[in-house]
Amino acid sequence: MGVIYLVRHGQANALAYGVSDATDDLRNGPGGLTATGDTQAAVSGAFLSGQIGGFTAAVSGDLPRQSQTLNGVLGAFEARPDTQVDPGWNEYSLPALVGHASPEMYRDGRNYQQQLDKGLAAWIAVGEHDPEPGPDGGPTESYPQFQARVRDAAARATEMAGSGQTVLVVSSAGTITQWIAQLWGISDDQWPKMARSMVNASITKLIVGRQGVTVVSFNEHGHLSDREGGISTFR
Repeated sequence: MGVIYLVRHGQANALAYGVSDATDDLRNGPGGLTATGDTQAAVSGAFLSGQIGGFTAAVSGDLPRQSQTLNGVLGAFEARPDTQVDPGWNEYSLPALVGHASPEMYRDGRNYQQQLDKGLAAWIAVGEHDPEPGPDGGPTESYPQFQARVRDAAARATEMAGSGQTVLVVSSAGTITQWIAQLWGISDDQWPKMARSMVNASITKLIVGRQGVTVVSFNEHGHLSDREGGISTFR
């Protein structure tokens, strides 16, 4: 039996969410973790180090907020495996779905979420489509392509877990919940609701056995919370 721990990245600065003119907390570079995100990653690592002796493999997407969280989590362990980068764990393209989001809209939170929800709904409804230029000039990914990318990345992680292996995967809310939605048979239109509920640096645990992959915990974040709110954030 193998184990996969899916960790959502810690809080990132607004440039990670399509706010092109944001200037908040750029200590870790554009799209990198904020000071709170650094702390969240370290706390989640400390929590995991109290549960397990270590990881046999560790992988993240190539987004700064993901790789920085991976390093923050592994910093709590005396021994660490070589880290791997798998772009299959990247998030969907937020700028393509949100369009231009102003710092004011992002700080409001509700308006940003409403615009993102509309973008996700339209993206899902369109289904497969010919590639169109995205904000960076590259082709945008269709929703079916995103689903297939996540399915393939999940298959690679499952193979890594094998028998008796413990794998750390650091990714994003949309990507993690897309895999869980596939495992649980959640409909496409309901999947975004799962993504909205994910806490930064939360932990989801999966068991890999003869019967396939089983989710045994989802979005654990008690280690990030206290009676005054702790350091739990959703974005």
